[in-house]
Amino acid sequence: MPQTVNHPEIVEPGGVVGILGGGQLGRMLAIAAAQLGLKAHIYCPDDHCPAVDVASASTNAAYTDEGALAAFAAGVDVITYEFENVPAQTIAFLTSLGAQVRPGAKALEKAQDRLREKEFINEIGAATAAFYAVDSLASLEQGLRKVGRPAILKTRRLGYDGKGQTTITDDDIDLHGAYEKAIAFAWEGVGAAPSILEAFVPFEREISIIGARGADGDIKLYDPAENVHRQGILKTSTVPATVSDHSADNAAAIAALLLKALDYVGVIGVEFFALKNGALIVNEMAPRVHNSGHWTSDACAVSQFEQHIRAIAGWPLGDPSRHCDAIMENLLGEEANIWRDIAHEHNACLHLYGKHEARPGRKMGHVTRIKPIT
Repeated sequence: MPQTVNHPEIVEPGGVVGILGGGQLGRMLAIAAAQLGLKAHIYCPDDHCPAVDVASASTNAAYTDEGALAAFAAGVDVITYEFENVPAQTIAFLTSLGAQVRPGAKALEKAQDRLREKEFINEIGAATAAFYAVDSLASLEQGLRKVGRPAILKTRRLGYDGKGQTTITDDDIDLHGAYEKAIAFAWEGVGAAPSILEAFVPFEREISIIGARGADGDIKLYDPAENVHRQGILKTSTVPATVSDHSADNAAAIAALLLKALDYVGVIGVEFFALKNGALIVNEMAPRVHNSGHWTSDACAVSQFEQHIRAIAGWPLGDPSRHCDAIMENLLGEEANIWRDIAHEHNACLHLYGKHEARPGRKMGHVTRIKPIT
């Protein structure tokens, strides 16, 4: 059994932040750490991950490699993760060594299972779409009788950017010719895996809020962003969002409730459906820095990435106020090839992730267009 490791409560400049995952979020976290005089050590099974290019050290090993994980833990002062599908057993093993993992296992446990996530959100008093646990065709039929149509069937685990989900509508019933065939088609569409059936929410717009909680319990919240998705992938985030002050305050209050209930340390992203009457329905939470918070890098003095590093390192949280309005646009696939044109734009802040292959729908970078607050 590897020896336990001891880590400081506050990671001072010169310390090392360990990051599980090497995608673009890990890359931007590593850059933020460097700006604070900290070093980043990336742990990722992929030997071509973009975060490695900007880190001071990296480990290329499986999340189940206990020897590599132990060596990684011994070489860093605090550990975080850049995506929520890091295996729970990885976090459990690192914690058993005495490693300081922030956010903790509780947030990861809730976010990795859509059913547990919805139940938890309801437990703290926030509203979600009606939902039903599905583990068979029979329970799918029961769920449809409860939540109605249209509905969305989602795998309980490992789905993101629209993956692992399918819709069930009256049109689907007509297309496949029979009710039984339609629901069988939907069940096969999620791989006949344990799933959750969610009622369709007739929302007016989608918004999200980025919140942070420090190791001392201090909470800071960014302004809500209004989001537009394309085929399940975020395309733009705009601040300010077109919502009332009451709705914005409500979103902030729910995010703060989640942070406290999870005993959270770090940045969290919370997505909402905003209804015509101003009510909010929580769609999901992400226990990490979030795509819809990328605008903070250019419109705030302290970005979500710096805020996350500050929180996990035990530093005071920074001011989340924005100094300008902004529209963040994801550059998907070949869209990143227009970087030359974007580079000519006035007040356009370009961020490219260093990925080598531009596949359709793959996030290759983003641009944030800023303007004075109106």
